[in-house]
Amino acid sequence: MTFDHEEQHGQGPVIRDKRRIDPETGQLRERQETAAPAAPDPVDQTSAEVALAERTADLQRLQAEYLNYKRRVDRERENARATAVASTLSALLPVLDDVARAREHEELTGGFKAVAESLERTVTQLGLTAFGAAGDPFDPRIHEALMHSYSEDVEGPVCQTILQVGYQIGDRIVRPARVAVAEPPTASVPTEQPDSDDDEVDATSYDDNGGSERDETSGADD
Repeated sequence: MTFDHEEQHGQGPVIRDKRRIDPETGQLRERQETAAPAAPDPVDQTSAEVALAERTADLQRLQAEYLNYKRRVDRERENARATAVASTLSALLPVLDDVARAREHEELTGGFKAVAESLERTVTQLGLTAFGAAGDPFDPRIHEALMHSYSEDVEGPVCQTILQVGYQIGDRIVRPARVAVAEPPTASVPTEQPDSDDDEVDATSYDDNGGSERDETSGADD
């Protein structure tokens, strides 16, 4: 059995019986409905919605700035890594050239062969690839022409001979391929001869002594 003791101003304590079962009838009492909460003030509700919208916009703007910052940092980190890898592999290109020359002369044998193949596998895993083959169309963006000749067997500028292969990492050119370029001979343009009819001029004939010939009729003695 529970009772609430309340004191009203100017009166004695008020006892409220909150027992769910009526002690006199033994019946279950109906629960009294509590008063509904007061409706919120429209002015306060509008202010709260405006404040919530402002905070939401601030959070969205902050999230966008963070994503842009993260993308920029990741891009700069990737560029720094690519630059470091390219710089390291550029220092190894002379060694790869020596390995290629040794292979051409069949001198790549024994332990030197195992070391060379291991080095080539390592640089390939880092993204370094060789390019340049005889017959490739000449591209000044990736080829460096060291020699030039004309040939009737080609239809356009092509790499006739690969003097030194090129290397690239993805789209980055580490070293252009050094090549000898051949292109078709240019057609010779015939030289136009001036028309003799247009160049006729009146001339006075001279004798062997440099003087003008006298008219026979005008050379009579007075």
